[in-house]
Amino acid sequence: MLRWSVVTNLRNASKPVVVTVIRSSGELHHRVHTIPPGSKMNEKSTTRKDSGFCSLRYGLALIMHFSNFTMITQRVSLSIAIIAMVNSTQHQDPANVSTDSPLTDPLSNWSRSIKDFSGRAAVYQWSPETQGIIFSSISYGIILTLIPSGYLAGIFGAKQILGAGLLISSLLTLFTPLAADFGVILVIIIRTVQGMAQGMAWTGQFTIWAKWAPPLERSKLTSIAGSGAAFGSFIILCVGGLISQALGWPFIFYIFGSIGCVCCVLWFTVIYDDPMNHPCISVREKEHITSSLAQQSSSPRRSIPIKAMVRCLPLWAIFMGFFSHFWLCTIILTYLPTYISTVLHVNIRDSGVLSSLPFIAASSCTILGGQMADFLLSRNLLSLITVRKLFSSLGLLLPSICAVALPFVTSSYIATIVLLILIPGTSNFCDSGFIINTLDVAPRYASFLMGISRGFGLTAGIISSTTTGFLISQDSESGWRNVFFLSAAVNMFGLVFYLIFGQAEIQNWAKEKTLTRL
Repeated sequence: MLRWSVVTNLRNASKPVVVTVIRSSGELHHRVHTIPPGSKMNEKSTTRKDSGFCSLRYGLALIMHFSNFTMITQRVSLSIAIIAMVNSTQHQDPANVSTDSPLTDPLSNWSRSIKDFSGRAAVYQWSPETQGIIFSSISYGIILTLIPSGYLAGIFGAKQILGAGLLISSLLTLFTPLAADFGVILVIIIRTVQGMAQGMAWTGQFTIWAKWAPPLERSKLTSIAGSGAAFGSFIILCVGGLISQALGWPFIFYIFGSIGCVCCVLWFTVIYDDPMNHPCISVREKEHITSSLAQQSSSPRRSIPIKAMVRCLPLWAIFMGFFSHFWLCTIILTYLPTYISTVLHVNIRDSGVLSSLPFIAASSCTILGGQMADFLLSRNLLSLITVRKLFSSLGLLLPSICAVALPFVTSSYIATIVLLILIPGTSNFCDSGFIINTLDVAPRYASFLMGISRGFGLTAGIISSTTTGFLISQDSESGWRNVFFLSAAVNMFGLVFYLIFGQAEIQNWAKEKTLTRL
């Protein structure tokens, strides 16, 4: 005689029950009885929960954090290295490369020390206009692939699209010093292609979270993953100058390009598009994820309801939020060294820790915001749309207040630094607001819509950078004041628009029933 016992909860039963199946003489018999309220079996069955931070999905968030860390360091590497690459204290005769220490056949120089290599690293005659083109080329590359990569990630799988983008970006980072020797045109091409690769990687993440993140954990998981970008900015600003001085500027690209290749190995080994296909996931976690996403459509799509999206005001609310958020964040990211240098009269190259503090604050606020948002949702303290609007308000209103206050505290060094830290820090509360709102309103099209959203954000960044340069070129003091006032106004516009039209329910056109005709 064989006996099996299973503890379960029947649909119409108010208490856990034990189903016992007995096989005797070729026949199956079963018995069902309830578990007494105070029994150990009942306590074990009713309190058995998912493993939380020790689960595979949180490991996925950490690997994605590492991926975002890698991509932002590869993007910012040139901003650090270019200080040494175009060092004006070294005079060059050719149009591109310095003749102070001409590059010879690399095969004949293996015996040289790292110090000698650092001293003879090539220096280039790139004008400020040329540098501006190089810096902006990666943004144009990202824009080119944001939308198509989001769509392709939904069709072919985010693992392949994101992994390929990360690998291409890492390899191109390794080849950047060699490209610089061949001329500025090749550097611009490489940076543009690198931007296209990173555009693939940025948007593919949300296709993964649409299948891996339970609704009550989306803010937490995406904030852990997204904080890698802010943390990467902090690290590259801290150690980039030290690497350049100790080893030579090419090693900035070699080190962070190699880190990216290691990250690719982890990515292709550990990451899977769907928890159902992951070989290492526990049954408990798999059931937890699938049951929490039971009402979400999982069937593949073959077309995109563009017309319905264009007419959807909740989507436009998200787009306007991205536009406003990226407007001020891009100014801080791009012009922070200039502002500290001209207003506080601090040499930013000698104060890497100072310039990196805003980004460690941003990383901390990203994780904190995610924890707070999911806490409010899990305890049913606030509705989903209220949480999204609350953190969107914090992420747009608080930085605006700090930006407006900046021109009035320039006489105080400490107050200025505190406000500069708070602006990117509080801005990242938006990561638990409208930034992940596409997972709420249209999870099946999350990557595609994230591509469009980031396109709005990058467009705002290009416009704000150009506008800032024009305003401060007229008059430094009044120019900076106008820059911050304009940024606050843009933030307020995006906030009001989102508060009026933002929603958190799945839109009708994003539900599976709208695609039955395809």
